[in-house]
Amino acid sequence: MPGPDNDNEKRSGESPEARGVAAPKTKQNVLEIVKKSFSAQFPDDFSHKEGRSNIVTIAWPALLESFLLHLASMVNTMMVGGLGPWAIAAVGYCNQPRMLIAAVFQAFNTGATALIARAKGAQNIEEANTIMHQAIMFSMSASIFLAVLGYVYATPMIIFMGANEEATIAGATQYMRIVMLTFPANAFSLAATAMLRGIGITRVSMVYNVIANIMNVVIGFLFIHGRLGFPALGVSGAALGLGGGQVVAMLIALYVVLRGTDVLKLSLRRLLTIDKAVLRRIINIGTPAMFEQLCMRAGNIMFSKVVASLGTIAFATHQIAMNIHQMTFMNGQAFGVSATTLLGQSLGRKRPDQGKALVQLCRRYALYISLTLAVLMVVFGRPLIALYTNEAGVISTGFTLMWIVAFLQPLQSSQQVLAGALRGAGDTKAVAICIFIGIVVIRPILSYTLVNVAGLELIGVWLALVVDQGTRSFYTMWRFVSDKWRTIKV
Repeated sequence: MPGPDNDNEKRSGESPEARGVAAPKTKQNVLEIVKKSFSAQFPDDFSHKEGRSNIVTIAWPALLESFLLHLASMVNTMMVGGLGPWAIAAVGYCNQPRMLIAAVFQAFNTGATALIARAKGAQNIEEANTIMHQAIMFSMSASIFLAVLGYVYATPMIIFMGANEEATIAGATQYMRIVMLTFPANAFSLAATAMLRGIGITRVSMVYNVIANIMNVVIGFLFIHGRLGFPALGVSGAALGLGGGQVVAMLIALYVVLRGTDVLKLSLRRLLTIDKAVLRRIINIGTPAMFEQLCMRAGNIMFSKVVASLGTIAFATHQIAMNIHQMTFMNGQAFGVSATTLLGQSLGRKRPDQGKALVQLCRRYALYISLTLAVLMVVFGRPLIALYTNEAGVISTGFTLMWIVAFLQPLQSSQQVLAGALRGAGDTKAVAICIFIGIVVIRPILSYTLVNVAGLELIGVWLALVVDQGTRSFYTMWRFVSDKWRTIKV
């Protein structure tokens, strides 16, 4: 019979976890954290091929949807740009207040997505449907109330954003009020998209959002400059395009969820029933997400006000660069959707090991695309800017900003994917803290300092954006590697 020493020798090659002993905690340097966060170690019963298939099935429709959505935004901005820099600025002044208003119900959609993903993973169809009905009911109620506020206080919000020229204020007010009229329609389609993503369906939402964006561009083309006999309505025409697209998206999304999928099916009668327990769960996850969204929008508003202080031309240049920059969000957003859905479903199946490997693979794929986008921004940056305007100063400064956009790509895609994963795990508090530090504290304070103290003007604003993205990228990476998301109760 082997003695104690021989037994210890046999066990010496086993990991501490295999012997039932907690592994000793060691300090990790930055390079170790980065390497660990990219290492997709799939368990023996879950192949790399299967993981890749799951990711791509969800990511590619979301990627195409996001690309076409941002492409439509770019085309609309280009059409508005034909009216002059003031018009681009007018639309830009509306964007942040509009997104701030939307932040409330979007945050609770995040909570619903995470809960539906877990219910799907646990094969609890009834629970998934209850969550969907409560989330849609909440979104629609909140959106109607907020739309009224946005319509009534449109002009004060535009002036607060820094608009100080009469034509810009008038145009922005008209734009804001038209968009607010269709705001509940937008709320419904966003809620439906969030619910479908929770069960891993992204292709259907891609279809109705693509159709909506085509309508957006077509209506904008007809009414901004007055084509084919239609009246020239300027920025109001752009608002009609956006609003019309939102109504189309709502109608198609309503048809999809009423018809139903293998998991979710909307019943109009159930929308009138309040389930306090489920609503409380949605609110518990959604409240930190709402804080995150409000912080993001408040930080962006402060950030935009710093830019607005540089004048209409600088603000228009910033708006063009930001419009192109937002196109690159498609990468991180698409793989972020995959990370949210797949990690949530893995936790519902009690398989966090599978979920972690999937998220790490999502991040790796997003990195590859981000490096490609970085090259494209440098090579085609100048002609891209020139599509918006023929102002030489705007083109020159805008091209410099494209180099910064290129540098941001790996940082941006990393934090978008990992933030999506943390949301899928229900770790919305960590994401809210990250957003607060980066967008509310670092970005506005540093941009103000670089503009007003260092005198770097618009370049200083974008350098502050680099520091913000870098901070958020490392924070989300550290949080994910720590595995604290495994213990979140939802």
